Amino acid sequence: MTIASYVFLIIGGLFYLLGGLGVLRMPDTFNRIQAGTKATTLGAFSILIGVALANPVWSWISKIIIIIVFIIISNPIGSSAIAKATYNSKNIPDNLVQDALKERGEE
Repeated sequence: MTIASYVFLIIGGLFYLLGGLGVLRMPDTFNRIQAGTKATTLGAFSILIGVALANPVWSWISKIIIIIVFIIISNPIGSSAIAKATYNSKNIPDNLVQDALKERGEE
């Protein structure tokens, strides 16, 4: 169990590293949101699974499940709020291919 725990912890750290690089390297806010949100979600899940494998006590596992549920709920809501605020600030990239809000008249 210890080796599996270390593997998940390393995978989580790598996802966080790649998410940080994605935030630095992406050209606009929408791409940065996607890179940061997806990578940090997978990184957090991996780290939490690694902690659960390192401490297989029910009190730890129940807290980790609650944290995972909060991450599942809060990450999409947070990234959507940031994307909507960016869109409303008229800081839209020039290379935007499809603008569904403008097509529906929800500007």
